[in-house]
Amino acid sequence: MQFKGLTLDEFQVQSINHIENNDSVIVSAPTGTGKTLTADYTIHKFLESKRRVIYTAPIKALSNQKYKDFINDYGKENVGIMTGDVVINPDAPLLVMTTEIYRNMLLSRDDIMEHLSYVIFDEIHYISDRERGTVWEESIIFSPTTIRFLCLSATIPNAEEFAEWISSIKGHNVHVVSHDKRAVPLTHSVFEKTLGVTDVEKLTHIQDIPTYSIRSRGRRKQPREYPANHKDLIKEIGNNVPVIYFIFNRKSCEKYSQELAKMRDYCSKQQKKEIIEIINKHLNAEVRQMQSYRKIRECLTKGIAYHHAGLLPNLKEIVERLFEKGLISVLYATETFAVGINMPAKTVCFDSLEKYDGYSFRYLNSKEYFQLAGRAGRRGIDTHGTVIALVDRRRADIEKIKKLTDKDIEPIVSQFRLSVNTVLNLIKAHTEEEIDTILKSNFDYFLRTKSDKQVRIVASYNNKVKNLTKMGYIDEEKHITGKGDFATHIYFEELLISELFYSQMYKKLSVTEINCIIAAIVYEERRMDKFVTKGAKSTYGHILSIICPNRYLDRQINKKSLFRLTAMISAWSNEEQFIELLGYCNLLEGDIIRLFRRIIDVQKQIIKATTDGDLRDKMSECIRRIDRDIVRAEFEGN
Repeated sequence: MQFKGLTLDEFQVQSINHIENNDSVIVSAPTGTGKTLTADYTIHKFLESKRRVIYTAPIKALSNQKYKDFINDYGKENVGIMTGDVVINPDAPLLVMTTEIYRNMLLSRDDIMEHLSYVIFDEIHYISDRERGTVWEESIIFSPTTIRFLCLSATIPNAEEFAEWISSIKGHNVHVVSHDKRAVPLTHSVFEKTLGVTDVEKLTHIQDIPTYSIRSRGRRKQPREYPANHKDLIKEIGNNVPVIYFIFNRKSCEKYSQELAKMRDYCSKQQKKEIIEIINKHLNAEVRQMQSYRKIRECLTKGIAYHHAGLLPNLKEIVERLFEKGLISVLYATETFAVGINMPAKTVCFDSLEKYDGYSFRYLNSKEYFQLAGRAGRRGIDTHGTVIALVDRRRADIEKIKKLTDKDIEPIVSQFRLSVNTVLNLIKAHTEEEIDTILKSNFDYFLRTKSDKQVRIVASYNNKVKNLTKMGYIDEEKHITGKGDFATHIYFEELLISELFYSQMYKKLSVTEINCIIAAIVYEERRMDKFVTKGAKSTYGHILSIICPNRYLDRQINKKSLFRLTAMISAWSNEEQFIELLGYCNLLEGDIIRLFRRIIDVQKQIIKATTDGDLRDKMSECIRRIDRDIVRAEFEGN
């Protein structure tokens, strides 16, 4: 079978046949095998028949990339995007959105659900994510029974169970199409200074390697270790480029890139000229003034780059463009580069097989490893993909390394939990009997009927209902009150935002003060973040005098974040230039923009939630103050 000029593999043909029969399909296949072609076929089929398709992605960056790709394939008039802070062409037959937006639309019974045929869940294994997995689970649970799913994922060991669960709650056929053979096979190795590059299969007792020792003026010193670093590994790789070198630390991405740029230059004069032309064409003057641009420019002109979430979005796009054109030989990247972005390399390196996950340092699990390792090997170019992990012999756990590099063994697990928003929307739209059925529709309940976890979910629901009744969001008859209805449209810190903006409190606050409050609510603190607070005391004090008479707000508002952010947010709200904000904090430019876009997202939720015209007007002005210049151009420039 041919599609888009390609001869399809058997697993792709099987998937398409199930789609033709109007069934749901779970496609479980390694990274780089072409499973997204089944998504392309689904979109093509239903757009031709004038029916709607939604494509959901786990991160906004992937949503943006897919939006651009689909515009090239199907035309601007046929494609829309919805990511909370950005809405373009929402009536289009093909809509790209984050999974959170799709779930929110289901809960609010958005009219967009009409005429919807298929929902494509890219990276469906995110359902196992500890923080966000419940969004994917609720998206399936709350979807109308008329909708069909195409779920794309790397290998899922328990895919059959997952399919049975969806079929049991949706009442239609769900097929699993598995494919475990990569088009370009991978070789898995480790690099240690004495061993050099060694196949993982040949590893035995890495700890038995002798330590290094040095002599000085004829006197023997105590043995001293000199573990290998990224420069040693890049030197070992030689010309087996391009290489994506994964590091679980942003600062190290930049540091390593700059260190290598002092040693190596991968570019010819012609390549340097082409790089500069692309930069000048796609980066405006404002971005070229930024410190981050000046830091990365020297690396780029030597065929070296870095990519992480703290970069300005326009700079990330430049890096991606140059990499796609073969003008980057070594790219240092955090793991977000591997999520859905189709940019394979000849070689993939790991600076470590351990990472900090927000709770502790641990080895990668097999799914995380293969998500990144799978970028090695370019179809039609390389006979195999090379994967090399830097290891320290003093700490290396050979058995763990062998296990995680052998095959993807991580099953999908349920992370289902109830938010305040979900509880309110359940009460608003469902009977008690329907709610009971929905609470028993999660994947964990399917696997372990009447498990302890399920008992906790029911208890959590009852406790939330009790608390919401006490706070005036639900009345004694379990109907939604006006305040409760407001909160059904808020998807983050529902109670905090509703207490602030359902009342008339906002009338006593200026636009700048409102922006400061919302910034404090959405800001995610990092341990090393620093802010200038000079001049913030007066504004901070006035805000507290207005909001703190509300006991809930007094207890729940993060006063530390509010005080630290006030000077910076006030400066931006009062028309200062973006480059001047860098003097108010040590945040990376991309992090500042992401903070602003999260503020805008919440403000748009408030506008949708309220029937108060004055509040809508004030919130629109708040958005105008934030969504300007480089913050607005961040998306438009794409």
